[in-house]
Amino acid sequence: MSVIEFPKRRAAPREYRGPRTARVWRWTVVSGLALFVLATVHIVAQHFVVHGTGGLRNYHQVISYIANPVMFVIECGFLLALAIHGMLGIRSILHDFDFRPRTLRRIDRGLWMLGTLTVSYGLIVLSVLASRA
Repeated sequence: MSVIEFPKRRAAPREYRGPRTARVWRWTVVSGLALFVLATVHIVAQHFVVHGTGGLRNYHQVISYIANPVMFVIECGFLLALAIHGMLGIRSILHDFDFRPRTLRRIDRGLWMLGTLTVSYGLIVLSVLASRA
């Protein structure tokens, strides 16, 4: 009686995504550094440079704060850095599951759409607030 041996399945070799992976990592680092700087500016400007309200701005103070062109640009940069860093973090977690390449492309496209919608909505809100001053 002979024993039948089934051929061993080899794992498919992983596709090397060198330059793209390095580019994503660089974007994550740059957005993280920008996020650190802009979050610090945001917290100081919103909570430590407020007089007479105990560290919280009321509605009229927020409107006058956002109406300042420099603060408007800083808040827009903060929003952009936050969205980029968040989407890249979610992408990194989902890519660790080692889905098929087609699924990974869909994940990337979905995160691009989610990030674009998030930034667009945030910019609309900031613009409406700045226009009320």
